[in-house]
Amino acid sequence: MAALTSAKSVLRKEIKDILKNISLEERKEQSANVFKKICLLKQFQDSKRISLYLSTKDEIDTLPILKHIFDMGKEAFVPQYCGKIMEMVKLRSMEDYETLPLTQWNIKQPSTTESRENALETGGLDLIILPGVAFTSNGKRLGHGMGYYDKYLKRCFQKQGIKPYLVAVAFKEQIQEDIPANEDDVPVNIVLTGQ
Repeated sequence: MAALTSAKSVLRKEIKDILKNISLEERKEQSANVFKKICLLKQFQDSKRISLYLSTKDEIDTLPILKHIFDMGKEAFVPQYCGKIMEMVKLRSMEDYETLPLTQWNIKQPSTTESRENALETGGLDLIILPGVAFTSNGKRLGHGMGYYDKYLKRCFQKQGIKPYLVAVAFKEQIQEDIPANEDDVPVNIVLTGQ
């Protein structure tokens, strides 16, 4: 287990160093390409209840995706972290997004003191758009190391009759031949890159 944890840490550092060197222009272009691919994805088109992460500057920009979800009349759910637990809570509109407070990591997040609809308590999710540090083309995912998504997905699978479709979005630089993983690491259905 220690060897796996160590291998993951090394890879995280390598990828983070690579991501720092991607130009703003390149980030924008790859994010735009991912947005187009998401819009064309049948599973996205057919989904009503979609969860997505709110991106930082080192991630594929998910803001256009969020706006598109609202434009299409779909429901959007975003992560809310409380201690070691992550929930997906409803975001009502782009105006709602604009007023979200920033966390210590400079990520917008619904306040834990505010009452919002929780996806798992009101019908689950059809599709989840996941972040990550590295991916393989066949769906292995290396997260940021806290296990939030893996734990959430396991709870989600237990609670829902039908598993949500899992979509990872990434810069092409985040794709690896292989990544260290064990049975706790939940694979995704598809990885969409900015290529």
